[in-house]
Amino acid sequence: MYAHIEGTVAEKTSDSIVLDAGGVGYLLMVSAQTLSDAPSVGDRMKLYCWLSVREDALELFGFSTREEKRMFERLRSVTGVGSKSALAILSSLPLKDLTLALVAGDAQALTRAPGIGKKTAQRLVLELREKVEQSELVGAASAPGTIRQGPEAEAVAALMALGYASSEAARAIGAVAGKSEKVDELIFLALKNLGQ
Repeated sequence: MYAHIEGTVAEKTSDSIVLDAGGVGYLLMVSAQTLSDAPSVGDRMKLYCWLSVREDALELFGFSTREEKRMFERLRSVTGVGSKSALAILSSLPLKDLTLALVAGDAQALTRAPGIGKKTAQRLVLELREKVEQSELVGAASAPGTIRQGPEAEAVAALMALGYASSEAARAIGAVAGKSEKVDELIFLALKNLGQ
């Protein structure tokens, strides 16, 4: 129903922003990232919106980027993850780290969000791992190469099993992406680069 709302920031709290647009104050629930992106009260801002319709309430959720909104919608598509849980996940992990955690199968990283237990985190990884788009992963990995599903994603998971953080593992594999189709060779090349 609402694609975006642009207006003056009238109020900010720890989890919401009120945008004054055309004389109407819209209360939007936001993530910690969107809140940190928000300008000072009195300045203009554009938020991409998602409307939650429940029996007892209508709630607007706002996002500073389309990518964050898209991830919110994906998170909500998972059974057992509602709007508030999805927002909590977005608040607990930067979007790039969340993207990497999903692709690399790092369910432990997702349990940092309040209300997200081990089973829900595993379900999120299982259902969303394949839905992360190549363009999102390239931006998240911040590496010259790209990470594809298959051997490269498996190599990232293997490095994480060796104790590397999801972002570090993804960058290391991204740097050697396309140099081999074999998981063990990708891991060897990545470890060689990490050891320099």
